[in-house]
Amino acid sequence: MESVQAIKQRFGIIGNNQKLNRAIEKAIQVAPTDISVLVTGESGVGKESIPKIIHALSHRKHGKYIAVNCGAIPEGTIDSELFGHEKGSFTGATTTRSGYFEVADGGTIFLDEVGELPLPTQVRLLRVLENGEFLKVGSSKSQKTDVRIVAATNANMGDAIKAGKFREDLYYRLSTVDIHLPPLRDREEDIHLLFRKFAADFAQKYKMPTIKLDDQAVLILLKYHWAGNIRQLRNVAEQISVLEQNREINADTLRHYLPDLGNNLPAVINGKKSESDFGNEREILYKVLFDMQRDVNDLKKLTLELLNTGSSEKVQKEHSNLIKKIYTEEEDDAFEELTAIADENDENNEVEVISTNKGPSTIDTQDKYHFAQEIHEEEKLSIKDKELELIKKALEKNNGKRKAAADELGVSERTLYRKIKQFDL
Repeated sequence: MESVQAIKQRFGIIGNNQKLNRAIEKAIQVAPTDISVLVTGESGVGKESIPKIIHALSHRKHGKYIAVNCGAIPEGTIDSELFGHEKGSFTGATTTRSGYFEVADGGTIFLDEVGELPLPTQVRLLRVLENGEFLKVGSSKSQKTDVRIVAATNANMGDAIKAGKFREDLYYRLSTVDIHLPPLRDREEDIHLLFRKFAADFAQKYKMPTIKLDDQAVLILLKYHWAGNIRQLRNVAEQISVLEQNREINADTLRHYLPDLGNNLPAVINGKKSESDFGNEREILYKVLFDMQRDVNDLKKLTLELLNTGSSEKVQKEHSNLIKKIYTEEEDDAFEELTAIADENDENNEVEVISTNKGPSTIDTQDKYHFAQEIHEEEKLSIKDKELELIKKALEKNNGKRKAAADELGVSERTLYRKIKQFDL
């Protein structure tokens, strides 16, 4: 049995983290068996290395090794890709095709992003794991295959099972042995080592001197969150190698390549918020809505009192505290015009417009308050009742002439006719 260090050198794995070493040890131990293995870990941690190790150290090492990204294959064709299809089984199936499980007979299949498999395909895969049999798409003849399955996922499988997106029985079949690879932020002792390796590789690739980090830059490198793990670290090393003329990289330069550095927003755990988080958000939303409703109701009361008394000066004097509560004193622009409610005793039924920024006004402009136009009866009054009342008034004012009433209401004559029929006027 090869040592962990020998395996690292053979497969180009960099790092001395204890959790990484334990994952490699488990891969070495299970390799000689035919046990199904599930590799877990965040995206970018290098999960694809584990199935290669398992295949290379198994008795299947001379057989085929096929890696399949389940998330990259469309749902409508994945069954055909994995299990093959018969000629004429679907549109475009002009010939019989062998699937990966038939081609890899005697070898190993690596199912990356296995959590993305659609449920019907999961049923087919479960049958392969249970008795080594599968059916081609469009065929009724069962075929045998002898394949070692190693799967990988960055999803939380417990959550996927609860959500009904992944079969629990299939999960237990796949995860006979679970090998977890730690995220890069938990491998602090390996981060600078990996960066130096990537920097040397890119210097050789692009035929230029190797970049080096000063002490402050190294500290930033080690404390960074690395949400994209090794893949992100490699990309940063490549960007700096290509773009920077100065090969001595300081902290300020490195910060330009870590755009979210210093982002102290709370992380979402396991890809979702807790129920308490959603509860707090709902409470805040309800409070905002209730406050808005209360302010609107206060505004309606003011407008109604202005309508009933006809004296805006008196209303302002009696309700100055309420007005200050509703309207802020921070507006510096000119005040918009206030459209007052028509005087019910005015036989011409005209609307008086009071301006707060030109001409005399009964509203004190130094308070910097402006009123939004609002027509209000009682809180229980419905929009339908108000609509009916306005239509009646418009018809009475225009002596029953629909066209003139429609023009005054700002609607088409056809709409007014429909409303008249609706309200049986």
